[in-house]
Amino acid sequence: MSGRSVAGQVFVMNVVIVLLLVVAAAVALVLQVRHDSTVEARNRSVAVAGTFANSPGIREALRSPDPTAVLQPRAEAVRRATGVDFVVVMNTDGIRYTHPKPDRIGKQFVGHIAPALAGETVTEQIEGTIGPLVQAIVPVEAPDGRVVGLVSAGITTENVGGAAERQLPPVLIVAGVGLALATAGTALVSRRLLRQTHGLGPHEMTRMYEHHDAVLHSVREGVLIVGGEGVLLLANDEAQRLLDLPDDAEGRHVLGLGLPADTAELLASGRVATDEVHLVKDRLLAVNQRPTDVRGGPAGSVATLRDSTELRALSGRAESARERLDILYAAGVGIGTSLDVTRTAEELAELAVPRFADYVSVDLFDTVLAGGQPEGVTPLRRTALGGIREEVPLYPVGRQIRFVASSPQGRSLESGRPVLEPRLGEAPGWQAQDLERSAQVVEYGVHSLITAPLRAGTLMLGVVSFWRSEKPEPFDEDELVLAEELVARAAVSIDNARRYTREHSMAVTLQRSLLPRRMPEQNALDVAYRYLPAQAGVGGDWFDVLPLSGARVALVVGDVVGHGLHAAATMGRLRTAVHNFTALDLPPDELLGLLDELVARIDQDEAGDDGAAPVTGATCLYAIYDPVSSTCVIARAGHPPPALIRPDGGVEFTEVPAGPPLGLGGLPFEPTELRLAAGSRLVLYTDGLVEDREHDIDVGLEHLRQTLQAAGESPEETCRAVLDARLPNRPGDDIALLVARTRALGPDRVAEWEVPNDPAAVGEVRARVTRRLAEWGLDELTFTTELILSELVTNAIRYGGETVHVRVLRDRSLICEVFDSSSTSPHLRYAAMTDEGGRGLFLVAQLAERWGTRYTPAGKVIWAEQPVP
Repeated sequence: MSGRSVAGQVFVMNVVIVLLLVVAAAVALVLQVRHDSTVEARNRSVAVAGTFANSPGIREALRSPDPTAVLQPRAEAVRRATGVDFVVVMNTDGIRYTHPKPDRIGKQFVGHIAPALAGETVTEQIEGTIGPLVQAIVPVEAPDGRVVGLVSAGITTENVGGAAERQLPPVLIVAGVGLALATAGTALVSRRLLRQTHGLGPHEMTRMYEHHDAVLHSVREGVLIVGGEGVLLLANDEAQRLLDLPDDAEGRHVLGLGLPADTAELLASGRVATDEVHLVKDRLLAVNQRPTDVRGGPAGSVATLRDSTELRALSGRAESARERLDILYAAGVGIGTSLDVTRTAEELAELAVPRFADYVSVDLFDTVLAGGQPEGVTPLRRTALGGIREEVPLYPVGRQIRFVASSPQGRSLESGRPVLEPRLGEAPGWQAQDLERSAQVVEYGVHSLITAPLRAGTLMLGVVSFWRSEKPEPFDEDELVLAEELVARAAVSIDNARRYTREHSMAVTLQRSLLPRRMPEQNALDVAYRYLPAQAGVGGDWFDVLPLSGARVALVVGDVVGHGLHAAATMGRLRTAVHNFTALDLPPDELLGLLDELVARIDQDEAGDDGAAPVTGATCLYAIYDPVSSTCVIARAGHPPPALIRPDGGVEFTEVPAGPPLGLGGLPFEPTELRLAAGSRLVLYTDGLVEDREHDIDVGLEHLRQTLQAAGESPEETCRAVLDARLPNRPGDDIALLVARTRALGPDRVAEWEVPNDPAAVGEVRARVTRRLAEWGLDELTFTTELILSELVTNAIRYGGETVHVRVLRDRSLICEVFDSSSTSPHLRYAAMTDEGGRGLFLVAQLAERWGTRYTPAGKVIWAEQPVP
């Protein structure tokens, strides 16, 4: 490989670069090691000197009659233990008390001790009595801050540089191996390059390419080179023009270039052809084709094209009219495919470029983008910009613009009519908008402009600007009319998108305000959820997770039949009602009964309003999980049954009586109690997940069962698996999915006692709870807990019947519960000055974070919660 060939030059250059990199890396590593060794020496010297200076007895030794006798053994022991070359103790005059060489004791210390006498630590590199070294000087200070002596520790330069010298041979070996490998790799690459370039030098290759390119693109005959697999390898300018090939044609298969079938088949076949005539659009082309592998060349073929049609003035104004009709037709089909304002503006720009203009900008009022109506004179925002190139110096997308009155855009907005500026370079009104940018636009080659207002009826939405740069002729009056018609059609679509944006924003805002934004904090359940609205509008599905007293948690899923704002508003009313009824701590069947009565009253109230839709058809499922007993009580009103995933992975749909939908009335709701092992997953959902127009609900439930059997263990994985398997492409109904994995409150967090019906038993209750709080590490809650339980147990013994039971739970809060057999609920009141009692419950309310009463089949429970520190 001679140095004159491209391969030889590449080889030499790569070898030199690799050599320089290896040498630089080796030098840098050596210097870095030396620097790190020096820094390490300084740090070690400072550490040893500082430690010795602050060691016990150093000041007493300096004041002793013979400091050397005390300090010399200690200094030598420290020197040998720490690896430094010397530890020297001296007085404030610099006279040594210690030194590795005893003959240097009593002599003047070599170094700069003035800063150390001022209380500072000094590090320096000097020529010492034992050679070049790095040393640190640290003052020995008396308790009053006075310097009574100095300690110096150091390491010789010979020891500092030893590490670097020890690492130098491995570094040089690695560098040599790297250089050898890089040279071998470069040689292999250069050999391949040598074969590809046939040993030519760079100047020879450049000259050959220039001659080849000049001949190929200057001839008035199309030339195509097609590879053996039918891929277009090369097409000259004339072939691009005759076949109207796309810019990225090279590298694509000829059958995918949009050519007529017979022409594409000929080029892909590679067969020999002589003057075959093919019709390509409005041209008759004579095609000659020959294979390229005749003399051992690569597989493929080369084809030449000649335009054999007579040049006639065929199109003229008729062709222009046809093109304009095509543009308007394409506008009717291609603009407004989505109800998105920005996307509709982009579709207008994409349609007009390059068929009508070289660049198109669409500027809309900000309020239009948000779905509102522009009021007064407000700035516009560049919403879309399309063009044949990206570097045009027009205002970019997102830029806020305020057009001056003299600009074409300002005149269009004021008059409501399109404006034509045939020669931008001679238009002072346009240049007044932005003198610097206007000059850049003209210099770039943009020379003609049409602006047309985007107007829907009397509402002005913005303005569209069409810019021309490639075609030398300016826009004319006929094109002005076309631009006006094109923009008028686009304005209707943009206004429709604006209206939809406004309605959609209102619906989404209402929907987000009615659904829970985050799950409440609780320890009984690990919860994951999904809510997916239907394709059209907002629906009436909802869900909630509601903490209850006694560490219990309520789960609710509901569905209001229908879509739209009315369904969403009704859903919000029902969800609020559930929140209020939950505060009463009712069993699921009783809560559904109250909710049923509420829906019936709502239907009665709305029956007299014209056009009001009744709520009949709403369904609900309500469940309460108790982590202490690991039981779950469920009742449902016409809602699909919940699915239960056992810890072993088995799936079943629980046998919960369906009950009538809400609002029908007349029938009670029947609850079902389940015992759930820790780690069980309860899956609540709405019918949009399992039912559609094509499949019955039984089929959907079976599919859901199969999906749940293969789902992951966590609630989040379960939600993801269900939606991946069951979510339709275009959902026609809302989908609410709630997955809750159970947790159990272990016996170590529960304390229970039966209390005799004797006021003297209150003391024993206090003693027991004090011991239990000590075991839980909650001693600071002992006083308030004793006081709360004393009041509650005393009241239960006095007014609650014969059976009294106390339970204390340690959860996110400390929960005290007192069970009795009475159904009489206590009431909080202010006791009068003459009352003997009535203050205990008030005291409980002040000490507890929350308190309340819930009823059981055997009586009631009074509970109080305190935050756990």
